[in-house]
Amino acid sequence: MGILYREKKGWGYRLTTVLLLCLVIMSGCGGPWRDRYLDKGLKTLTQDEIAEKFGPPSTAKTPVLGGNTVWTYRVPMGDREVHPWDPSSLTSGRKTKAAPSPSPFGKSLAGSEEPYREPLYCYRYTLSFDEDKRLKDWKREECVPRPTEEGTESQ
Repeated sequence: MGILYREKKGWGYRLTTVLLLCLVIMSGCGGPWRDRYLDKGLKTLTQDEIAEKFGPPSTAKTPVLGGNTVWTYRVPMGDREVHPWDPSSLTSGRKTKAAPSPSPFGKSLAGSEEPYREPLYCYRYTLSFDEDKRLKDWKREECVPRPTEEGTESQ
């Protein structure tokens, strides 16, 4: 009986260890890919490398007398990309009625059979570079804070 108990205990321990390991590995996969890219590249990524990956910035401010250069990017993202571990986004998530789309014949295809789609929100990435053109700091924020269910702005 003691041997059987130890075997069950050992199996449960291994299963728990494997599940925890999977959870740790998967937690690194969450969130927008841009966040992970910028986090890994702090103090090492150059302006050229970021421009190659993201494209040209929406705005770029370089001080005349030297100092930090600031770039901003405006990026549309859905809830699934921003909050991949949110249970509501793992299912169908919130959907909105798709806007009418023109048909090849010039008539709108709007109607009850029109598909629903995930709403997109605007996010602004603000990147600061040091005088050596290396990424010093960055942040992501909503371009316009979205209203909550009660009609007030989310914090």
